[in-house]
Order: sequence, then structure tokens, then C-alpha cells
Amino acid sequence: MKNILVLCTGNSCRSQIAHAYLKYFSFKKANIYSAGIEKHGINPKAIAIMQEDGIDIREHSCNLIDEYINIDFDFIITVCDHAKEFSPDIFSKKAVRMHKNFKDPSKVKGDNQKIYDAFEATRNQIKDYCRSFVKENL
Repeated sequence: MKNILVLCTGNSCRSQIAHAYLKYFSFKKANIYSAGIEKHGINPKAIAIMQEDGIDIREHSCNLIDEYINIDFDFIITVCDHAKEFSPDIFSKKAVRMHKNFKDPSKVKGDNQKIYDAFEATRNQIKDYCRSFVKENL
């Protein structure tokens, strides 16, 4: 079974969404973990947008990267440029590192519709990425 770590800045939104979709699409072919360089808590809008797609992430935990130092990862996926730039190289050299920057919907300013649209767009992009990742790598 493969071990996959998804990294983001605060483990609050994009990494949580990717964690959920990787778990869903891999269907017990991998152990999925997510963490952040910092710990921001799970964004309620990320929870809501995932519920719309039938996936419940309310029970996910928000974790720091160093909590997983003893796990031998096969893949480490960074989902934001900040995490790619600042994540320490504390994991096995055998891990395949992949990067895909997704816009942070929590940074969008505007009315409720504009914010919702940003979360929906990011969710859909991450979903497509995760589906492809699983198909190509697992």
C-alpha cells in the first residue's frame, strides 16, 4: 500500500480537499495524509463545498508536517507554491515529489457568490487532479 502526503501552508483548505479526493479515488490502495507548514484549522467553507459533492471532511484533523516524520512516503504532493518553497526536506529521498499550485479560495474577497465560486472552482480543479493522479500512479 502506498503512503501519500499532501502539503499546504495551513492544512485548512486545499490539502484537506485533496486528502479527501485522494482517499475517495484510491479506494484503499493508499494511506492518505495531509499536513501544513503551519496549522490553521479546517476552513468551514472547505467543509461545506465538499459536502456538496457528498464527501464529509468534518472529522479530518489539521496537522503539522513534522507529525509525519516517521512515515515512509511514496509520494509527497504540494498543493501551493508556499508549501513547495518552505517545506523542509525531512522525508525519505525515495518519495516522489509532485507539485500543483491551486489558488487559495480563502484569500478571495468579495460577496458570498464570488467566494463560493472560488471554493467551487478550486474544489473541482483539485478533484480532477486527484482523479488523474490516482489513475496514473496507483
